Amino acid sequence: MGAEHGDSARSGLNRFTRWLRSGRGPKESPTDVDRESLLLAAAAAGLPLAPAAHPVDYRCSCNRIGCPTPGRHPVSFAWQTQSTTDRAQIERWARHQPQANFITATGMVHDVLDVPVEAGREALERLLSTGVDVGPVAVSGGDRMLFFTATRGTPEDEDEWWPCELDCHPETMDEHPGLRWHCRGSYVLVPPARLPGDRTVDWLRGPEHPLPDPLTLLEPLTDACARHAGAEPTYESAWP
Repeated sequence: MGAEHGDSARSGLNRFTRWLRSGRGPKESPTDVDRESLLLAAAAAGLPLAPAAHPVDYRCSCNRIGCPTPGRHPVSFAWQTQSTTDRAQIERWARHQPQANFITATGMVHDVLDVPVEAGREALERLLSTGVDVGPVAVSGGDRMLFFTATRGTPEDEDEWWPCELDCHPETMDEHPGLRWHCRGSYVLVPPARLPGDRTVDWLRGPEHPLPDPLTLLEPLTDACARHAGAEPTYESAWP
């Protein structure tokens, strides 16, 4: 049984590696899957959710002129307190807002390490080949890869919190083309989601995978980002 299991794992990794090298995204899109079931699965894994805007052609459903993050932002300013894993509430939102995307608030249960897709593809292949438990991974818009991890924790001393603004704020992400660490005060879209230009946000590895310690992923991701950017790896600022 052990040998058979090992052969199966290697075969699965080989297929996964071929996908990574091909540059193609996940085959399914939000129109091909049960949206509500995917949202409930994310909530069941502990990811707190809240409704978000959605694309209307190339515009945002919020109707804000020049919206900097069309289809990517919460619909309520109270999204941090509104975010929930309550099944009944998520079902109501999903059924009453059938076009809405959903965000998941980071820094409560989980953080997200957000990298360019080329760097993420390289790091993911390296991590899986060495047997690291990677956890959930999503592909966002075809150009970013989201690695879901456990959060840094909740220190008793409020001054020990590391807010996301030390890395990047959700509405200034274009200024941070490399590694973005979404923690307290931030959010990311949770699959399935739609973006302008018929782009999507999809799970590559679903929320059934346990959340890993972020430090197990940080070095391979920063190394890959540095190679992608043609610079020496630096990641000291990501962990004060």
